[in-house]
Amino acid sequence: MWRSFFLAIGVYCCLLGLEALAINRAVLKPQVRSGQVVSPSRNVTPPEWAPWSLLSGGAVVVLYSLTLHRAGGGD
Repeated sequence: MWRSFFLAIGVYCCLLGLEALAINRAVLKPQVRSGQVVSPSRNVTPPEWAPWSLLSGGAVVVLYSLTLHRAGGGD
């Protein structure tokens, strides 16, 4: 269970790092309820360090998950 958990976290961080590397800015659409704007649109700009930090951290976590023992193997 822990192996798959850490593998999922590592892959997610790698994908998030690749996405932050590919985009300059993300625009979140406004939240509208019954015709009224509840929250306005927001611009999210990832900092310069985010893509490479997420990629490297995710790679380390994936490699760590591959070194964990498999559960239920009878070892």
